[in-house]
Amino acid sequence: MILATPVIEKLHGFYPEATIDLLVKTGMEGLFQNHPFLHRVITWDKSRNRYRNFFRIFIMIRKEKYDIVINLQRFALTGFLTVFSKAKKRIGFSKNPFSMFFTTSVPHVFREGMHEAERNLLLITALTDESLVKPRLYPSFTDQAKTATYKSGIYYTISPASLWYTKQYPIEKWLEFISYFPARVKIYLLGSDQDTQLCKEIIRQSGHPGCTDLSGKLSFLESASLIKDARMNFTNDSAPMHLASAMNAPVTVIYCSTVPRFGFGPLSDDSKIIEVGELYCRPCGIHGYRSCPEKHFRCATQIDVNQLIARL
Repeated sequence: MILATPVIEKLHGFYPEATIDLLVKTGMEGLFQNHPFLHRVITWDKSRNRYRNFFRIFIMIRKEKYDIVINLQRFALTGFLTVFSKAKKRIGFSKNPFSMFFTTSVPHVFREGMHEAERNLLLITALTDESLVKPRLYPSFTDQAKTATYKSGIYYTISPASLWYTKQYPIEKWLEFISYFPARVKIYLLGSDQDTQLCKEIIRQSGHPGCTDLSGKLSFLESASLIKDARMNFTNDSAPMHLASAMNAPVTVIYCSTVPRFGFGPLSDDSKIIEVGELYCRPCGIHGYRSCPEKHFRCATQIDVNQLIARL
């Protein structure tokens, strides 16, 4: 969702008077609270009554009779919605099963070196131009006020978790890294409530007096506000990297089983990617695995902590 925000930014830049609505999965709407360029955020609850909720949205969109519907997904249901939306222009990727019925079908280019933000912007090239626009989020005054208490003095953030085990820097490596921080330095551990156990274990084992667990305690936009003013943010190839990109915050990203050339790397002006050199089994997949297929996990264990220390 964060890498879809360049489409919003660019459309508003070219059509500042246009009304822009956004359809997201329930749970993602927090990213767009008080967004200055959005008229409405429509949510689709897919966790229960998925198809009934989809039909409700389908009827709503048909009644709106939008001038343009732009579909960033490649799934059949959103393709169906796009085709029968009653919009004058229906734009989407050619990989969508319903793309033959779009008014404009754009090839989904998975070219090495092309960022996902660039791929998404291909959908609106004919409406705008070919320039790159970076992701952007808009924390509110309330978001900034809540995180202001954490911002006294220099601080760093570490987001140690990932949904996939093979994308996650091992806990022993994080502990080794934290041992280099002076006791007076503030370190905030970020993540969802599912990451709290890991964050608490890191704090317990490290014994660092400046470590604070904020996992599950901040919203998306509150996390983005905190990340923005950190001296440096350390993360895996995961969501906090994209939060940093959206705030143009300094970020150091550890790539274990995945690789930046897939097109999901950091876009901050001050960004650094840390990864092992050539490894016969890397990358082992686009997203990662629950365990290392080769049983050695060298793509993570062979990353020298000194590379992180150099970014302090």
